[in-house]
This record gives sequence, structure tokens and C-alpha cells, in this order.
Amino acid sequence: MPSPANLHWTAFFPLLVGSVSPRRHKLLRQLGLSFDVLATDAREIHDETDPVGTVVHNALAKHAACRKQRTEACLLTADTLVLFAGRLIGKPRDLDEAAEYLRAFSGRTQTVYTAIALSIPNTDPDVRVEASAVHFRPLAETAIQEYLQRTRPLDRAGAYDIDENGDMLIAGFGGSYTNIMGLPIEAVSDWFLARGVASVAEGGSNGAPSSSTRIKGFAREQLEGAAPSAPWNSGH
Repeated sequence: MPSPANLHWTAFFPLLVGSVSPRRHKLLRQLGLSFDVLATDAREIHDETDPVGTVVHNALAKHAACRKQRTEACLLTADTLVLFAGRLIGKPRDLDEAAEYLRAFSGRTQTVYTAIALSIPNTDPDVRVEASAVHFRPLAETAIQEYLQRTRPLDRAGAYDIDENGDMLIAGFGGSYTNIMGLPIEAVSDWFLARGVASVAEGGSNGAPSSSTRIKGFAREQLEGAAPSAPWNSGH
């Protein structure tokens, strides 16, 4: 999978990331960028009838909360959710719920939505939304428990991380790999370049995320036709 080139930050103001996600930080560092981090406690919504509207609202709410505290920075916020069997899925409450999610995902396909909100000082945020399809292997209970022991994905939407032991769970994906990680870095990089806050650094590509060479990429239509998701009766 090709990855964006390393970037050189050219703006006179700093980059501020309104997220404490280690995966988002990792992806931005892979671009060669330094940044400040600001946690946000913005009120989020969860509307299963409108996944795109949900992630857009949440990314903008985080953006507004961060902008009140830091007016001088280029600001990036994001929100990621999984849509599966008509249900929007965020982070699991505990390992039991994480296991429940993975049992339901076994052999099925889901969609990962991420909205990113970006702005430079004294401008309204631009918003972009990415959607990626993820198809899971048939998962035995032993495989689920081994994955949870090795990965402990309680801070990940859907209770998994495609870039950390993802090949244990995932048969293939369609769309942006980094979107499934929680930040569509291609879209972020394009925005930085278009806004003139960064330029392409010498040295070329930074290399693909680690698991992408072991997980096959499929066209979205192949994934969506592979194994339709039946209604999920989770008991919640």
C-alpha cells in the first residue's frame, strides 16, 4: 500500500492535535510532523441513523472545544466510529464487551467512518469524511481471547486495531487503511499541502503501516458482497 510522503511543516504557527489517540499520533509522526496535543471533553452524539452526521458533529464539537483554548494553532480533530448491522459502535466498556463485538464481527463486513476537522487560525474548519470497509475472518473463541490478551483494544472503536495484530482478525479491507486506524492520513496530508502549511520533504515515502502487507486490500464492492451483516441482537 503506498503511503503519503514525509512532510516538512512550513507554517509559522504550530500544529495542534485535539486527540490523545496513540494511533493518530503515530500516523502524524510517520509523516515527519511534530505537534502539540490537547485532550478534549466535548459532548458527543451517537445517532445510528446517520453515521456520517455523527462523526462530523463529534469532530466539529472537539474542534470548537480545542479552538477556545488555542486560537493560534493549526488545529486537527477527528472522530471514528464503526457501523455494523445497523449499529454505531464506539469503544468497548470492558473486555467482555470487546469479546462480544468480535464474536459478532466474525466472517462479516463493517464500515469504518472517520471525520476530520482542520483549520488554520481565524478560519472556519474544513471537514472531510472517509469510509472504509473491513471484512473479518471467521473467528474461533480461542482466536478472540488470544487477540484480546495480546492487544487489549479497549481504547479502539470496535475493539480492534488493524495495525496491531490485525491479521489475526481481518481478512481484507477496502478504502483507506489509515482511516481504519482512526485517521485518514492521505486526506490530512492533502489538506496540509493544499493549505500551504506543509511541503513535501526530501526522502520520498515513509513506508506503509506495519500490518498492511499481511492484510489483503479488496475493492469496496467485493467486500460489501462478501458476507452481509445480519441484524445483531446484542442484548444491550
